[in-house]
Amino acid sequence: MNDPLKQTPGGKPRARFYGIPFQGEPGPCNAITDVPGVSVGYVTLIAGDGPLVVGKGPVRTGVTAILPRPRPELPTPVYAGVFSGNGNGELTGSHLIEEIGAFNLPITITNTHSCGVTRDGTLRWLGDVLPGALDSWGLPVAAETYDGFLNDINGHHVGFDDVARALETAAAGRIEEGSVGGGTGMIAFGFKAGSGTASRQVVWRDRRYTVGTFVQANFGKRANLTIRGRLVGPDLAEPALVENTPRAEKGSIIAIVATDAPFLPHQLKRLARRVPLGIALTGGYGYHSSGDIFLAFSTANAQAAAAAPGSLARAEFIPDPDIDPFFDAVVQSTEEAILNSMIANEDMTGRDGNFVPALPRPWLSAAFPPA
Repeated sequence: MNDPLKQTPGGKPRARFYGIPFQGEPGPCNAITDVPGVSVGYVTLIAGDGPLVVGKGPVRTGVTAILPRPRPELPTPVYAGVFSGNGNGELTGSHLIEEIGAFNLPITITNTHSCGVTRDGTLRWLGDVLPGALDSWGLPVAAETYDGFLNDINGHHVGFDDVARALETAAAGRIEEGSVGGGTGMIAFGFKAGSGTASRQVVWRDRRYTVGTFVQANFGKRANLTIRGRLVGPDLAEPALVENTPRAEKGSIIAIVATDAPFLPHQLKRLARRVPLGIALTGGYGYHSSGDIFLAFSTANAQAAAAAPGSLARAEFIPDPDIDPFFDAVVQSTEEAILNSMIANEDMTGRDGNFVPALPRPWLSAAFPPA
């Protein structure tokens, strides 16, 4: 079996394969799924080539599902916080999270014009697999980034069955990265990007906790690309994108931060606020058209989060003065997750022959020799 820190389950290189040095201690899979109880599933849709025919393709899209708790426990809320670095995007359920500091049910991430489908598909799936779990209503979290440069985004190719498959196949352990799931048609810094993840271990009072980050990366200008403090974008004018149709600057990044550390909602919002610092380390500056939206949740305090009316709820939490190492973990795992989304990738040609190159591996090998 290949090294999970350096390669994906499918054998694609991750950032550490090239000896890129990172701070902090990763979890065993260096993934959001290192947080106990968290699982991830994908459906990837790739079909067709040539000129765009709306409704037929080419198709370069998909859906990602993140389950914050094991399936039987999905109705149990998780404490959470959201932060918008730049609001040109969507994350459903965010108003309720702002109001009560919690959500339940799965998270889905897809393309901009399929966000409603994945939200509704989640409700349909839950009605099938957990009858009665929704009681009278449910408000799933669904997020999006734009893939219309490569994908027939107005063809609405993501369907309810795709959502159900992503949810049904969600698993713990190692997960694939790159052009998979909702990240299939995404671009970052003018290179192929998409789905990426990383994690960090934090020890507090002799207890070991995990912070895991998952990104759908679709943002950034090539001239700004930075890898571990080294501005590399200006040296990478080639390989260039091939733009047979104009490329609208509609880049975005969604980040989901999970932890098993006991935090209250205001503290989780503070974790979400640190995601932009990890993005900035890669050269992302939150430009006007970018939807930079971040969600952080904790799997701890399940009994308190699900306390019945009339009962006195009690929650544990790490005090605010001790939160700094967890801020470090968010920044570090965000930076690495973005780079993983790009490095575990291949060139892609989509609608109208539009072409997006992957970060060239010969350049990576020369710039960061394999460890």
